[in-house]
Amino acid sequence: MVEALSTNPETPALPLVSVVLPAYNAADTLPAALQSLLDQQPAASAPLPDFEVVVVDDGSTDDTRQILRHWGSARLLGHRLRSLHLPHGGIVAALNAGLVAARGAYLARMDADDAAHPQRLALQAAHLFDNPCVDLSATCVAFGGDRKSAYGFAHFVDWQNCLLNHEQISRARFRDTPVCHPSVMFRRQCVDRWGAYRHGDFAEDWEIWLRWLDSGAVMDKLPQRLLVWNDAPTRATRADQRYARAACDNLRAVWLARWLERNNPFHPHVWVIGAGRVARQRLAPLWRLGVVPAAYVDVDPRKIGNTVLGVPVKGRSALPPPGRCRILNALTVHGAAEEAAQWLAQAGYDPAHSIIV
Repeated sequence: MVEALSTNPETPALPLVSVVLPAYNAADTLPAALQSLLDQQPAASAPLPDFEVVVVDDGSTDDTRQILRHWGSARLLGHRLRSLHLPHGGIVAALNAGLVAARGAYLARMDADDAAHPQRLALQAAHLFDNPCVDLSATCVAFGGDRKSAYGFAHFVDWQNCLLNHEQISRARFRDTPVCHPSVMFRRQCVDRWGAYRHGDFAEDWEIWLRWLDSGAVMDKLPQRLLVWNDAPTRATRADQRYARAACDNLRAVWLARWLERNNPFHPHVWVIGAGRVARQRLAPLWRLGVVPAAYVDVDPRKIGNTVLGVPVKGRSALPPPGRCRILNALTVHGAAEEAAQWLAQAGYDPAHSIIV
């Protein structure tokens, strides 16, 4: 049974921003997350918007409920905090319940183990207000963890922070999720037009961004690091099979195949930069959906001239001229895909015709 949102008779008019924050057994981290929202302030060029915080307690068995009761007192978040208590149903159910309960025209995301910069809400609300063509505003984020023990995740954060405008976000979306989920703020119309979070054998945040971008959503990113994205041991990307490599490869294949069918004049054929085992594995689900690799392109002389399941491996000089092929840049070693993208641009290949996967 779902318990109703807590209410306050002094609740003001509808807020501009609703922060949707799911929490499951988050007693250790939730107070710091809420404190960062209590500390929100205006920026030099942007007022602090009216906002509410909708915390969805996903059936917690620790002290999360008691913490929400304490933080709902008048001396803390007061009327800004609205809590919804659900039976444990997982992140997607909690997120969608939060979206339904939220009253703001702008919907912001945050997790119970992260912290918002004091000017986050002011700057993002101003970003959307001043740019009516932008559907979703993300931000760069600070990595909250040990870079030595979590080098892969830290590198992922650095990669996301390099994707600043819509073109960069859109082009990179097939490699991995190009925006940090708890950093986003989007217009309510996005959910109305393109749908909410979906249940499935996939990462719910990457799926919704792929779906929205495929439908024409415009996403932009502020260069400021307006969220501390903490690397908790219980983070879903560590423990949930929906974030495992195979699930990610299948999700990528579905949306990339759809994009190629519409945008590849040479469909179903593509040329693939990278003949390594990891590149081949991540693209295998794409071949099962009918996309056909014309050739793998590599710089390793030991690979050039070989065939992999009937597909030839060739050197870079064998690539068709610019405008005569579509290219999937599938190099996975850190920095390799970026080097290949630079080489392709210098050789005259349109970046729009070379997709990083």
